[in-house]
Amino acid sequence: MEDISGPFRASEAIAAGRITRGRVAGPAARRLFPDVHALTDRVATPDDLVGRAAEAALYVRGSPAVIGGYAAAEILGASCGPRPAAVDLVVGRRRVRPRPGLRIRQDLLAPDEIVEVGSLLVTSAVRTAWDLVRELDAVERVVALDALARIGPFDPQDLLALVESRPRSRGAGRVREAVARSDPRAGSPPETRMRLALGAHGVPAAVPQLEVCDAEGWFVAHVDLGWKEAKVAAEYQGDHHRVDREQWMYDQARFADLAGAGWLVLPCTAQDLRFPRAFVKRILAALSARTG
Repeated sequence: MEDISGPFRASEAIAAGRITRGRVAGPAARRLFPDVHALTDRVATPDDLVGRAAEAALYVRGSPAVIGGYAAAEILGASCGPRPAAVDLVVGRRRVRPRPGLRIRQDLLAPDEIVEVGSLLVTSAVRTAWDLVRELDAVERVVALDALARIGPFDPQDLLALVESRPRSRGAGRVREAVARSDPRAGSPPETRMRLALGAHGVPAAVPQLEVCDAEGWFVAHVDLGWKEAKVAAEYQGDHHRVDREQWMYDQARFADLAGAGWLVLPCTAQDLRFPRAFVKRILAALSARTG
């Protein structure tokens, strides 16, 4: 059993002598799907989207299933969705019974729409974006497109070619709007949400990941969103900025450097994204005060 480090097909592991039938039936292993098990202390948690995807991939017999949707984005390094999201499995025209936490898609994928990451097959960054943009709401589809275009890397405009070639695809009408609002320079999903929230409330467009230099031209920092003329920046502050002491100390030194260069940094929290009115008011007031 020492070499069983992840999920396994019980029938194959027993036949290979890697585990006994009694151990599979006992408390040492947990059944995840028909014939798919994992050692009890190695079962993926609900927040482990990549782990759950690896488990789900073994569920489909025959040619390997391809992981899509949010799980594909996570595996590709473009984390942009909720960790407890369902795992999408693309199985072609095969009939596969859905399971809790598992969505079966009978799409046909072109060879260039599949990439191999480790031992897993996943939809490519462009194909993953095409699928998510057509499914998600107005904000989250842009979040997904920004994240996937950044790591692809690819130009969001590339999706327009798919709109032309697949005009009858469900949700294809949403793609043009998402492409128009996308900006892959965003460094994280919260930064995209912050940019969209400000734009929706009439705040002038800012530059994502703006490079700030001092009066002598020396690099100071990149800011999440920056208004260069006003020297105003908006920075998203997730929980790790608060609970990680080293991150907090780094942030304070960075904000001090930006202040020394004449910049005003306004923090944005998850609460500000849920209820953005006060944050918008602060940004507009700062821009007005600094630009007259």
